[in-house]
Amino acid sequence: KIEQVLKDSLRSGTSVCLICIDSVKKSDFIWSCTKCYCSLHLTCIQRWAKDSIYFQTEAASDHLAPGQHVDPRKFNWCCPKCRAEYPQATIPTRYYCYCLKTQDPQFDPWLVPHSCGAKCEKLLQPECKHTCLLLCHPGPCPPCPQTVSVTCFCAKSPVETRRCSSQTWSCGKKCSKLLSCKEHKCEVTCHSGACPPCPKKSSQKCLCGSKKEERPCHSIEFQCDKVCGKMLDCRHHKCEAVCHPGKCATCPLALPRTCPCGKKAVTVACTVEVGGCGDTCGKLLECGIHECAERCHKGKCGTCWQMRVQSCRCGLKKKELPCYKEFQCETKCKHIKDCRRHPCNRKCCTGTCPPCDQICNRPLGCKNHKCVSRCHQGPCYPCDLTVDITCSCGRTKITVPCGREKHTKPPKCSLPCTKPPDCHHESRTKHICHSGGCPPCKQPCLKVSERCGHICKAPCHTSVLVQISAPTQQRAGPWEPKQAPKMEIKKLPCPPCPVPVPVTCLGEHETADWPCHLSAPSSCGRPCGRELYCTNHTCMKPCHAVATNPRNCQLCEELCSKNRPEGCTHPCARKCHPGPCPTCTKLIKHSCHCGLNPQLIRCNELSDSIAPGSLPSREQLLSCKDRCPKLLPCKHRCPVSCHSGDCASQLDCVTTVHVSCPCKRIKKAVACNLLSKQAAVSCDDICRRKKDQELKLKEEKERVQREEEERRNRIELEQFQRKFDKRRNKDHR
Repeated sequence: KIEQVLKDSLRSGTSVCLICIDSVKKSDFIWSCTKCYCSLHLTCIQRWAKDSIYFQTEAASDHLAPGQHVDPRKFNWCCPKCRAEYPQATIPTRYYCYCLKTQDPQFDPWLVPHSCGAKCEKLLQPECKHTCLLLCHPGPCPPCPQTVSVTCFCAKSPVETRRCSSQTWSCGKKCSKLLSCKEHKCEVTCHSGACPPCPKKSSQKCLCGSKKEERPCHSIEFQCDKVCGKMLDCRHHKCEAVCHPGKCATCPLALPRTCPCGKKAVTVACTVEVGGCGDTCGKLLECGIHECAERCHKGKCGTCWQMRVQSCRCGLKKKELPCYKEFQCETKCKHIKDCRRHPCNRKCCTGTCPPCDQICNRPLGCKNHKCVSRCHQGPCYPCDLTVDITCSCGRTKITVPCGREKHTKPPKCSLPCTKPPDCHHESRTKHICHSGGCPPCKQPCLKVSERCGHICKAPCHTSVLVQISAPTQQRAGPWEPKQAPKMEIKKLPCPPCPVPVPVTCLGEHETADWPCHLSAPSSCGRPCGRELYCTNHTCMKPCHAVATNPRNCQLCEELCSKNRPEGCTHPCARKCHPGPCPTCTKLIKHSCHCGLNPQLIRCNELSDSIAPGSLPSREQLLSCKDRCPKLLPCKHRCPVSCHSGDCASQLDCVTTVHVSCPCKRIKKAVACNLLSKQAAVSCDDICRRKKDQELKLKEEKERVQREEEERRNRIELEQFQRKFDKRRNKDHR
């Protein structure tokens, strides 16, 4: 898979050099890393390796004392992609094919770029003494396809025929080999290499035998922290070694020793201290030029105080100073540093000016960042940062070198678009992620019309791209550009409702289906045909709206032609009208039964009384309603109202005659025809008591009325007095 990817990138020209961030062409001289197999320009990797070694050398020299130097040959360089280290001897100087057998291979369009076309013949990995049989190719060689007969790691399983690349295998059984402790066996499953240390523990003694502890079985020997302390053979000193086996060593002071200056060797007892030999010390002092002039002595030699003429580090001035002092002049170095931009300016410089320690701070090729390396000569390295370019939803991304994000298209994303809808719908129609605005929503509007209450089924029009015409203003001249129409996203109202709605014409003659937005009632053109207000004729106007109150049909202008009631000779005074004609209210003069009062009777009442059983009857209608003026034999007037015919007899007189006791409490009403049969009425005890009580109540009532009258007078007097006092006080102020 790696080989195929490399071949495709080389053939298509999409392979990029990570140093110069430029495409690796099919005819370019390249170098291929043996670890990550990336292809880089030969000149770029040479400069990269040399700069890498130079910067490592300069960084190491910053930590050394003056006068010391760093050997640059000990530093390695690394691949800019995988950071695999290579020695300096492997810095490429020539252009080779992938199998490293052909120098400067020629480009062949029928072969993989930078391939020689011969067999690879590299040793396969892991090394099995077989070679790669493929043609010269980029990337790693495939696993060895040869077959071999091998057994497992522990050699307990029978021999099997396997691929050479997977010839080492485990049978899964216990190893059971004897471990290094010579007591236990390996319990690990069949494995490669040496058996691991014995994991079991045992009680073991230290080397001196004074301490015993539980320790892993594989580490038999161990030292405790106890000093031996045994008396040495000299019987004067004790052993200062820590926990050791066997006999203590000879006393170190009994061996041959020298004087402090090292010129005279003596062998004396260990109790005798070796003193100075009396000769000059002669050891080389720290200055490295003069020797110590003191007698043989112990300890460190002193400082060199001899005077000598010393040159400064830059060699421009000389001065006589004690040897231990270093002479530095005040002259500033005028050499240009390795960056070829800044002067050294170091006092008394030795000529090996240090690298420039300022920050380069030049803009990098990415145009986004500045170089943060130390100031250097030549072009800066490309920006090592990367930028993630994401799709619109942010879930698919690609990583490109910094600076290419402006020219790199966003990656194609196959995931659903997650942009929120810009219309009133809860979600958009499902579509894949894309750049720019989402396509117009094609879902049905489904809004409920406020006018008609129907659901709008037109395509969504909440967010629609509408062309706005340019303002029609007269240009100042032909040089002034014409204003082009603009496109804006606007919210459009719902289109006219097309739902068929049954509509009845104004006159309610027919009902037909019309679109909802045209569902206003209209005239069908037929005659109205409604019954006029008179209920005798119909409206002849063309179909029109009819109001319930008042109705707007035409008015009937004809006279009333209905028949008059029996006995009425007067014509109807109204025009054509609904219902029966109004009653004839003209008055007719007629005498009553008694002949005393002439009656003015309406025509309708007189004509209605002719019919039998009508109310009022003709007898009642011609009666003047007064009492009959005629007297009965009992001298009472006839009790009947004005009537026709003879009056009633005395036995029919029912005039009430009141009969009472002397105090008038007991009263009785007796009809006139029964008066002769009724006895006289006399007072009783109740009448007498009642007479007394009425007298007392009358007196009490008069007393209460007097008191109430006095109280009202008193209140009125007080109110008047207060009002008078208030006015008087106001006048005094």
